[in-house]
Amino acid sequence: MYEKILVPLDGSEIAEVALPYAEELAGILGSEITLISVSHSAEEQDQQMFQLYIQKTVESIRERVERYLEKPSERVIQVKSAILVGNPAEEIVDYADRGDIDLIVMATHGRSGIKRWALGSVADKVLRATEQPVVLIRAKNARSYTHEKGILSKVLVPLDGSKESETVIPYIEELASKLGAEIILFQVLALAYHVHISGDAAVQVAYTEKEMEPLKISAQSYLEKIGSKFRKEGITIKCKVRVGAAGHEIIKLAHEINADLVAMLTHGRSGIGRWVFGSVAERVMHSGNTPVLLVRLPGASRE
Repeated sequence: MYEKILVPLDGSEIAEVALPYAEELAGILGSEITLISVSHSAEEQDQQMFQLYIQKTVESIRERVERYLEKPSERVIQVKSAILVGNPAEEIVDYADRGDIDLIVMATHGRSGIKRWALGSVADKVLRATEQPVVLIRAKNARSYTHEKGILSKVLVPLDGSKESETVIPYIEELASKLGAEIILFQVLALAYHVHISGDAAVQVAYTEKEMEPLKISAQSYLEKIGSKFRKEGITIKCKVRVGAAGHEIIKLAHEINADLVAMLTHGRSGIGRWVFGSVAERVMHSGNTPVLLVRLPGASRE
């Protein structure tokens, strides 16, 4: 599922916050890494600059990724590179399509320097245009990792009870089993209301905590059922249910448990009364500091 990983770089340290994540995934899953850099100019000087930078980075990754291999002599992680000319977002998406890329890992939220990419803008455009899963690492306020192991050991997975939201499960199943990650399944319930009609007026009265309890029990049962499949494979699972606004509660819990990754669906409505995943995912991506794995709903139109 993660045979080929694409990491877009622009020559800045900000963009490189994505590298430790790609290295750990590649080293443990045996994935091929491709570094891609897109130059706005075809001038020879620019091309040489990007070539030297990418070549040096490729060599560094090859050295670091060996720490994840039980027997480096028996398995070699392929690290490739590509330098293209054009619009960064368009070239990244086109390359991912042509190269059968399985996962894009990139930084976001921050300008990386004069004449370099406006990373937030590029990452947002890539996310909206590509069909591949994308891991976005918030460059601003990102945790400082020095390429140590185990940076993806706790994954928060928000679900809303729909089959659509469960699209993300196969993507985290392999991560959890191979990386030994702990999975926290999470459902946020919107506060329910009674509607009282009096003449032409309608008055909403919020459910009491006691009235919400059956809904919470049902949600917990749903998560436990999903979690049982993981437990059979020896994966550590926890299930949590809260009441509130989905985006806010996801960000809050990710911070409380010190999650390494939030994995969720994007670009699709999951049903009446359930989350609009595009907006919830966008809230988590833009307002939270935790890296996010975003999986597109199959058949969803590109924006």
